[in-house]
Amino acid sequence: MFKLEPRPQVSRFWTYGAPILALLITVAVGVCLFAALGKDPVKGLQAFFWEPIKTSYALGELVMKATPLLLIALGLAVCFRSNIWNIGAEGQFVIGAVTAGGVALLADKTTGPWIVPAILLAGVLGGMVWAGIVALLRDRFNANEILVSLMLVYVGTLVLGYLVYGPWKDPMGYNFPQSKAFERVTQIPKLIEGTRVHIGTLLALAGAAGLWVFLFRTKAGFAQQVGGMAPAAARYAGFSSRRALWTALLISGGAAGLAGALEVAGPIGQLTPYVPAGYGFAAIIVAFVGRLHPVGMIFSAILMSMFYIGGELAQSRLGLPKSLTGVFQGLLLFALLACDTLIAYRVRWVGAKSGAVKGAQ
Repeated sequence: MFKLEPRPQVSRFWTYGAPILALLITVAVGVCLFAALGKDPVKGLQAFFWEPIKTSYALGELVMKATPLLLIALGLAVCFRSNIWNIGAEGQFVIGAVTAGGVALLADKTTGPWIVPAILLAGVLGGMVWAGIVALLRDRFNANEILVSLMLVYVGTLVLGYLVYGPWKDPMGYNFPQSKAFERVTQIPKLIEGTRVHIGTLLALAGAAGLWVFLFRTKAGFAQQVGGMAPAAARYAGFSSRRALWTALLISGGAAGLAGALEVAGPIGQLTPYVPAGYGFAAIIVAFVGRLHPVGMIFSAILMSMFYIGGELAQSRLGLPKSLTGVFQGLLLFALLACDTLIAYRVRWVGAKSGAVKGAQ
């Protein structure tokens, strides 16, 4: 039989090899799933891994969907490396979209291009305020940030629903729950004509570079991680665990809020009840598959974007349910959790005879 045996030290190979093995397991299970549903596994895999990179337009869609995932994951990485479990990035994303949308609705035909930075700033501030609630309750009342941040997701969604069904509802929208379409001047500038790729991609890549410098090349980044992981050691070294808490949550909330602003002022162009797209939850998987490292998260964001696009294609072309996207995301996460066991343990085959001898001893 197989037996898990502790390693004398963690495996550097499996630290980076586990995500790859998890992806292979996800693909293998996906093939079995397609076959069980009576669909051609080859066409299913093509929908997830070939169609999203087949054409230049498809690549643009891939990058466009990966941008919010990467932005949110970068902020979450700061939290998770600081041992602060912000599970509510989806709510911060929604509130960032709401505050950004509120600024966008102020624009009219005479508004200048300055409105775009104002929209992005409003999104960042909205996300920071929403995450600041979590930081305040954790700091002052020692509330569990997992529960608080998660519950605030539903509050944020209800705030959005109240606005699009009420005060911000488009009077000319045939009673649909949506705001009026934003003025053209509020649209996020595109990077490539003919695609929906916008300057948010550059912001996300700049954020990845900035996070790498902050975490691995600055004293503040080192203090941030120590303050969260070992508060007693941080106090001894003169670092503030309280500052680590606020810094992590405000950075994470600001990044999620920026992603929300880019989404509503970019591809959506208005506020609707469908702004919550699950990016905040999917970004948790992106962060851990990318090993909480900026470079790794770039690749894992692209992979998760493939799952989103592949799920949509599987729905339209193969007649499969849209929930297949969540199935693949969940498969990847559980496979990663299982494969991470190999970092601290090795698998040994223990024969029945040798096992009996050991039992007799």
